[in-house]
Amino acid sequence: MRLTPLGAREVGLSAAVFCVGAIIFISLFRRYDSYLYLIPVVLLAAVFAWVLWFFRDPDRAVPTKPGLIVSPADGTVTHVDEADEPDYIGGQALRFSIFLSIFDVHLNRAPAAGRVEFLRFRPGAFFDARTEESLAKNQNQDVGFVPTEIGMPSKMVVRQSTGAIARRIICPVEKGMEMRRGEKYGMIKFGSRTTLFMAKDASVEWLVKVGDTVKAGETVIARILPAGDGTAASQPQKDTQ
Repeated sequence: MRLTPLGAREVGLSAAVFCVGAIIFISLFRRYDSYLYLIPVVLLAAVFAWVLWFFRDPDRAVPTKPGLIVSPADGTVTHVDEADEPDYIGGQALRFSIFLSIFDVHLNRAPAAGRVEFLRFRPGAFFDARTEESLAKNQNQDVGFVPTEIGMPSKMVVRQSTGAIARRIICPVEKGMEMRRGEKYGMIKFGSRTTLFMAKDASVEWLVKVGDTVKAGETVIARILPAGDGTAASQPQKDTQ
């Protein structure tokens, strides 16, 4: 299992705690011959295993067909609608939002190829990421970029938001950077939310709905319709590879 280097600090700390704790409690077990001293060892091992699992970095099959938009995060879809995004898009935008539980991969990926043009970090609260309140008030990091593929919406924003457990957003991105579709660019440490906003100047057909489970960089969430084909259809299409 490959691990992301973005979790090196947490993995190293949990490994140290596990090793020290195991040495102490195994020594006590040998001295007093009581299996009760092995219970903390099992618990520490379980926590260490979960930390390794959380920072896993699985391979993803990024679709190469033109005109496709992929999910920027793993998790469960909570919103497929429209919302105001005044800071970069400048008005009403298409919105796609995902809740990430503590068991999901937390690496973020670019939904389309593009050039980073806008970065904004906003301090905030740490409400449960599943609530509507979290969308407006939680700490977040916006990455706005101009898609470089012809026919895409003129602007996109991926917003990384904290949750009740998530307290740290990692986003080593700079203005002017070029990103490929499905490219990893950051993560949110522990349960959180990721939201994609898109300008409404292209015909977009949604291929997912609220309640669906998606994978970052792999699940196709929308496709661009040719000019004159109308707006979003309600039923997902299967031919997306």
